[in-house]
This record gives sequence, structure tokens and C-alpha cells, in this order.
Amino acid sequence: MELQLSHITKQYGKLTALSDVSLTLENGVYALLGPNGAGKTTLIGIITNLISPTSGAVTYGGEPITRHLTEYTAKIGYLPQDPQFYRNFRGDEFLRYMAVMKGIGRRRAADLAAELLEKVNLTQDAHRYIGTYSGGMRQRLGIAQALLNDPEILILDEPTAGLDPKERIRFRNLISQLAGKRIVLLATHIVSDVESAAKEVILLKSGRLLQMTPPDALLAQIEGKVWSTVCAPEDLETHMKRLCISSAAPAGGGYRLRIVSDERPLPDAQDIAPNLEDAYLYYFGEAT
Repeated sequence: MELQLSHITKQYGKLTALSDVSLTLENGVYALLGPNGAGKTTLIGIITNLISPTSGAVTYGGEPITRHLTEYTAKIGYLPQDPQFYRNFRGDEFLRYMAVMKGIGRRRAADLAAELLEKVNLTQDAHRYIGTYSGGMRQRLGIAQALLNDPEILILDEPTAGLDPKERIRFRNLISQLAGKRIVLLATHIVSDVESAAKEVILLKSGRLLQMTPPDALLAQIEGKVWSTVCAPEDLETHMKRLCISSAAPAGGGYRLRIVSDERPLPDAQDIAPNLEDAYLYYFGEAT
């Protein structure tokens, strides 16, 4: 079913957190990208009904979400940016508890907890107290919690924060498996985590929707605007100050620079294929 946001505006006094945002989401993965203060968390709060818009409407399956609110919220799985846990619970105990809180029977809750712990690679740590978990382990437990009710709408706010590279690969594979039968909305600063999985990219800046487009189309917009060159070590600081550099990697005694620029930034710079991080830098002017 479609999740539609129509002309959503949210104001806090004189501050406008969102301004006339309209989106239509169907099954698949959507990457919600934007710098701090862009309005991502406010948008998520409105979709989950934790925040009421100042104006505009949210509908799901053609019905306003407020008309059947209990049924609607039961279809959502949500991982906030800073999830809180009962530190004196064990991992499997916490999932069983949360499953029962969501109306799942105790026997099914136990089976489901074991299944999800395996999916997020926590089976070996299932009986440990959450207070002893690392930040990455708690994040994986939070992802498992968001999946307990087999949600139709899965919303993950910075889901890979604290995950090591191997865990992030596991996460990307998991999301690809889940996306076929649900709407998945990922708000993240780690652009590489959504580059291969995202059906569409939503760019939000200062509360306004810049665009919503497939990744390939977004990359096509910055063709010819990403450049590569090598600079001497003594020139690096100067280039960092005046150029929009997405990466600087050691190369042959100097540094290979990846530069985002409408025009050739240096005489020997060669244009190269862009990636989603380059697009983020181009539209938001900051590195991820």
C-alpha cells in the first residue's frame, strides 16, 4: 500500500522544521538524506505519529492514519537514533518482552526472538545482559526489535551507527531481503550503506524537500562534476580549505584527492564517475 505525505508543514513557534513536504512511498527502500537540522527526525516523527504536523496530512492505503490509528501504528517497526534498553535484561529476554508488549503470544515470541537474534548475529550473546553489550550490539538488538511485528513500514534512524564494516554488510544484506514486501525508510549519514539498496533517495535540506529520485538519476545530475588529482603533501591543507574534497588518500608520496566541483578545480584534474557520497557533498556541502 502507499504511504502518502501531502503538503506537510511543522512549525515550532517561529521555527519551521518542515515546509510543504509531499512524498509517496511504496514497497522498497528509501534513503532519507540530509545534514543535521534538515528535518529528518521531525519527518520520521510525523510518519510514526509521534509528532502532529502543523498542516498537511498523512494517509496509508488512502485512509488518514488518524482514522485507524491503533491499526496503523501496529504496522510500524521503528528504530530511533538513540534507542534505550533495559540494561538488566538479557538480549533474548528483552526481545521476548517487547514481542509480548506488541501483542505476540509467548510461544511465538520465543521463536521469533531466536530467529531475529540469528538474523542480526547476536545468537551467541543472547543470554548476556544488555548492559554488557557494545554500542554496535545494542544497535543490532534495536534492529531486531523493530522487526518483531513483521512491519509493513520499517523506519530506521541512523541504523548503522556503531556497527563495524562487517556488521554493516550484514545489515545491508538484511535490508535487501526485507524490502520486497514493505516500505523501508532509512535516515542515515553513512551514504554508502544505502547506495546499492535504495529504490529512491530523498534529499531534505532546511526542512524542504530538494528532490526524491532514483540513485542512478541523482548520480547522472552530477556527471562531470567529480574530479581526481594528486597533490603534494605541502599543498593538502591549502586545497582542503578552498576546494570541496570528499576524500584525500595517500598516493605515491602525496595525496589523491576526490573533488566535487562544477568546473575543473585544478589544471591536471580528471573527471571521474560520481558516487552517492559525492552527490551528498554536492547538494549539502559537507562530507558524510
